[in-house]
Amino acid sequence: MNEKTVWESYTEEDKKKVYDFCEEYRTFLSKCKTERECVKEILKEAEAKGYRSLKEVRRSGEKLQAGDKVYVSIMGKTLALFHIGKEPMEKGMNILGAHIDSPRLDLKQNPLYESDGLAMLETHYYGGIKKYQWVAMPLALHGVVAKKDGTSVEIALGEDPSDPVIGISDLLPHLGKKQMEKRGNEVVEGEDLNILVGSIPLSGEEKEPVKRQILQLLKEKYNIEETDFISAELEAVPAGNARNYGLDESMIMGYGQDDRVCAYPSYRAMFELDKPQYTCVCLLVDKEEIGSVGATGMHSRFFENAVAEIMDAAGDYSELKVRRALQSSRMLSSDVSAAYDPNYPAVMEKKNSAFFGKGLTFNKFTGSRGKSGSNDANAEYIARIRKILDENEAAFQTAELGKVDEGGGGTIAYILANYGMEVIDCGVAVQNMHAPFEVTSKADIYEAFKGYLAFLEEMGEREF
Repeated sequence: MNEKTVWESYTEEDKKKVYDFCEEYRTFLSKCKTERECVKEILKEAEAKGYRSLKEVRRSGEKLQAGDKVYVSIMGKTLALFHIGKEPMEKGMNILGAHIDSPRLDLKQNPLYESDGLAMLETHYYGGIKKYQWVAMPLALHGVVAKKDGTSVEIALGEDPSDPVIGISDLLPHLGKKQMEKRGNEVVEGEDLNILVGSIPLSGEEKEPVKRQILQLLKEKYNIEETDFISAELEAVPAGNARNYGLDESMIMGYGQDDRVCAYPSYRAMFELDKPQYTCVCLLVDKEEIGSVGATGMHSRFFENAVAEIMDAAGDYSELKVRRALQSSRMLSSDVSAAYDPNYPAVMEKKNSAFFGKGLTFNKFTGSRGKSGSNDANAEYIARIRKILDENEAAFQTAELGKVDEGGGGTIAYILANYGMEVIDCGVAVQNMHAPFEVTSKADIYEAFKGYLAFLEEMGEREF
């Protein structure tokens, strides 16, 4: 395997492309901190590139042709972009799949309370987090409040320099002896992740005056009532922009890079396509961090139904053809991998680890405890991918997620593999995975973009 990083092979022109691409990614990452914000921003860019809603196409009675670009979205949290190819969809699609949800703190349905002169919000953590990492840091509040009159209010509080931030307190070390004797997963309990939001009492109020002051501020700023929390989706996320990382600015630190660091180059690769031979798809889904469940998760029938609708709009629908299209497809399940960290070498096996600056990472399998719960890609498919990436000079590496018995993880790959399609996990290596601020290499992000584009343009049918 190549011991050198791709930085050593880049020309000055190459480096400029890397830095320019990643500056645009850094802007996206700073702007899009929830799955809803991701879908909204990506649709804005997609429509500018000529993508149209499938609903609009169906209303017009238009028949989809090769070269047409359409999208399907569900509940504003999951999105599929389709670029129709020259070949019938029955021959399979080239699919890039990633998820756009990230670990965070969700507000409970009845979150606001007052305790000892302080107004607080109760949360329920979402996804696998180290709870102690979320205390004593600035948080922002993002999301939507749906009101009974059918209107909704979008909230993004704590990002503008003039905005206040909120946060969760931690115990001072002077009084933290017993706390520090606890196991890591008990240092901060889930029910203790309560966010401090105010301390001034509302004049003239005797019962819960600080809570009443916060409710009055919410009414004035957003025209929402306390009962509107019941139909709200509000997420507490780290406040602030993604930043260039390292004295050489070769990396990016920011919230939500698992898995938006794969989602971004995936949809950007779609925008580069001209007239693809096979229908190409960028599938960006919700709920991966909690098992891909629910209507917007990969376990739903959303994608299967979307494929059926697309084939019907192209005048080429039958139940059997849909089944053939799904089984014949080729997919890169783009999710992050663990980057080797010199601070924690004991959990990694160097020869099968991902390193910053060595390109797109392929995980033949994920899972844990003897590959349990993984998709294990077949050798022939990997060989075809290797050939395409080498011919297009897209750097890649292979890895496992740590030593055999240290742990593991899962992606959406096995769900799509249930159709019989060819799937492999690949993505960008990350340090600090699932922490409030994750770190990635700019070179890996750009090589992922190059690799994804080559896959979309050149991956063809398999022989059964």
